[in-house]
Order: sequence, then structure tokens, then C-alpha cells
Amino acid sequence: MQAEFVTSIQQIAAAEWDTLCGTEYPFLSHRFLLGLEQTECTTADNGWQPCHMVLRDGSRIAAVMPLYLKGHSYGEYVFDWSWASAWQQQGLEYYPKLVSAIPFTPATGPRLCHLPELPPGSAWDAATDALEQFCRQQQLSSWHLLFPDERTSEALRQRGIHQRRAVQFHWFNAGYASFDDFLGTFNSRKRKSLKRERRRIQEQDLVLETLVGDAISTDDWERFYRFYQFTYAKRSGHGGYLSRAFFTEVAAGMGDRVVMVVARHQGEPVAAALYFRGDDTLYGRYWGCTREFDALHFEACYYRGIEYCIDEGIGRFDPGAQGEHKIQRGFRPVQTFSNHWIADPRLSAAVGDFTLREGPHIQRYLEDTATLLPFRQEN
Repeated sequence: MQAEFVTSIQQIAAAEWDTLCGTEYPFLSHRFLLGLEQTECTTADNGWQPCHMVLRDGSRIAAVMPLYLKGHSYGEYVFDWSWASAWQQQGLEYYPKLVSAIPFTPATGPRLCHLPELPPGSAWDAATDALEQFCRQQQLSSWHLLFPDERTSEALRQRGIHQRRAVQFHWFNAGYASFDDFLGTFNSRKRKSLKRERRRIQEQDLVLETLVGDAISTDDWERFYRFYQFTYAKRSGHGGYLSRAFFTEVAAGMGDRVVMVVARHQGEPVAAALYFRGDDTLYGRYWGCTREFDALHFEACYYRGIEYCIDEGIGRFDPGAQGEHKIQRGFRPVQTFSNHWIADPRLSAAVGDFTLREGPHIQRYLEDTATLLPFRQEN
């Protein structure tokens, strides 16, 4: 298979890309990735230069992979700042690097999409050879695969590409009939605590509404962008990664793949949470508010997402990265993965040693957090 690297996903026909990538994982759709480019969320100027890979088998496209040349490590959620510092201490440049990821989206999913009739492993064999060659030709320090599924990550680890593990907290639907049915699996103390937290919404005169697809108005999208930017600036001191046009044009055009929970206080919109829906997973992605209310974040970003999954029969709810506060609300610890190929053999050995030493700590953390879940012992 022959590899080529393109500077815009627009150079690949949407039908060809989506036929390979499917529709189950919304962030890999041609519309979503092109939208990021067209609304200037992923550009060379902001450190996310598209560099997507196409593998051709003769005249047909056999595989595609989202790729970006990165001039920094922001928006990745796999933290490698210490590696960059180590490079600099050796008089070497860590950036630019090559990253296969969905920008600003720490959600596990496919990264290399290929024809189903290809022999097992052949697409990844061709892809890894092409990526290593491209990195050497372009004098890139490294290639990083962020949030692949476990099977893919393990296969790459066996090929000698370093594996890192981390932990997120996800909710799983055990066929619950209602939110109260889910709460029935909690021990008494945790159940009372969560019910008390939900009561705070009514006590503060807050009303929440869940909107899907076309039910989300233009005004809703405009307000959501303001909420998002205000909250991002308040927490981090700078604006969010995504532009107004991304929300009002790209997300708004994704139909039933988008779900928004809007909170109103005495009729006035004061907060909103945005989700994306896959075939059997709900992804909680963005949140914003103009005023702080007790427990509103938990209600809008977690409990309403759980209720939506129960109502729609969705099997899993991925509410985003980090957040140990999710454990007591019934979100179970799960492993996430990344893989890292390093060009310089000395630094590759150092990264390999780092990931080996880090692994047991991640495993202990996974096991320890599982003991803090709120469920009755039989659950």
C-alpha cells in the first residue's frame, strides 16, 4: 500500500472517508473533522495542522487516519510536557510532532479506518511503516496515537511502540428501567446523598430541559458558545479551543448526534451542557454557565446524561476526562490508552522506561478507585 499525507480532509471525498470510518463514532465523521478545519479550530497557526494519512491499494483508498502536526501539546489530554522538557535539556526539539487523535476530544475510538477485506493487521503494518518513514523524512521527533481501543494499543505495543495507560470514569447501563432503578443499586448513604443533590435543583428554582438535534435553536447555540467561553476563561484564564462557528454551523448540523441540556433560572438560560451521541455511547463534551448554582454541574453534565441513556437504551456514557468526583455518582474506572513512537533511540529508551514504571501506578489507581464506588456490595 502506498501512503500519502494531505493538508486538509477536504482533499478526500466525504463518501470515501465515511464509508471506511462508519457512523458509530461521531468525532471521526468527515463533517466533524472538516468542520474543525473550516471554522479555524485546527490550523497551522494554532498548532493543529491537518496532515491526514491515506493508504492506497492501487487506485482505491484502502485506509485513512486523522493526523495533525502539533506545535505544542495543548488539547490532547495525554500529558507529555515532561518529555518535551527532557528533549530541550538534551538540546533537541520535541516539536513539531505527529499526532493521531480527535482534536480536543479525549474519547476512545477508532483511529485507522480500513477496508474490512484487508488481511488482519496489514493496514496497521502499512500505516506504522509509513508513519515512521514520514517522521524521519520530515525530521519529526515522534508519532503519538491517542485514545485508541485496547486491542489496537496492545497490538502496537507488541510491535515495539510504547504504550501508556490512564484512567477515566464511565457509566454503564445495566438495563435500568429508570434513574431510580439505577439509584437502587447504591448503598443507602450514597443514595440519600445523590437524591439530596438532585433536590437542590428544584430548591434553587432551576428547570432543566434536554434538547436533541433540530430542537436546539440558533439562540441556544449562540448562548451555549457564550457559556462555554465564559466558563473556560474563568477556569483557565484563556478562551476555549472551539470557535463560535464550530457550534453554530458544525455541531448544529449534526442532527440527532447532538444533545443539549439547557438550565434556566426563573425562565432565564444560565447554563448548558453539550453531548454527542454515538450508536451505543453518549459522550459528554462541553459545559458552560454564567452563574454558579449548587450541584447544577452534576445535574446537567452527569445525571441528565444518565437519564438520557436509560431512556434511549444507550449502553455507555463517557462524560470526559479526569474527575474523581464521578466515582461516588456511579461512574466506574476504566483504562484508556495511548501509544508513542520516538525517533531518537536514546529518548525512545527513556520513554519506554517511563511507561513501564508508570504502568503499575496506573493499575493500583484503577483498583483503588474501584473500591470507592457507591454500589451495594452485591452490585
